[in-house]
Amino acid sequence: MLWFYESFFPVVWIIFLIYWQIKAINTKTTQRLEPAASRILRVFVFLVVIIILSTTRIPLRWLYFPLWRTGLWPFWLGAAVTVAGLLFAVWARVQLGRNWSRSVTIKQDHELITVGPYAAVRHPIYTGILAGFLGTAVAISQVRGFIAFVLIFFIFWMKLRMEEQWMRSQFGEAYADYAHQTAALVPYLL
Repeated sequence: MLWFYESFFPVVWIIFLIYWQIKAINTKTTQRLEPAASRILRVFVFLVVIIILSTTRIPLRWLYFPLWRTGLWPFWLGAAVTVAGLLFAVWARVQLGRNWSRSVTIKQDHELITVGPYAAVRHPIYTGILAGFLGTAVAISQVRGFIAFVLIFFIFWMKLRMEEQWMRSQFGEAYADYAHQTAALVPYLL
């Protein structure tokens, strides 16, 4: 049964990433693309996070300091939050349809989506993925999980700020009204 607990999170994340890659195939033509430097920085941070979460051989002992006792409660709570978060991100990805891009872009015939999960938050994909990392951190129960979460939050916050500017320039008052009524990441908070 130990194999289940050790493989659950890697399998869930791999399934999510495979789905994400498959869905990236049929998107609208990009009209405007963010600079390469910001894309490279994001890839670098994601690689650092993958390394932090996937190995216990980094020679920084404090990364593995337990924040609470490991056990069934942290594992299952973390598993539930991770799966719910990733499903929320998938729902948002489906709602975006062909407007989606892994980078900050403006697509040809770009549409402002404000329904489904976009009625709750302006950036539900980030919300869902952040929830996934938070759930993983809870299950790991070590400092490294929360460092990974903070790194992902930071990189998404930078991306979100650029997207906000581009959406305001693309959709004008319609986006300003939407932003005024809808939180960026967490309903009623952020």
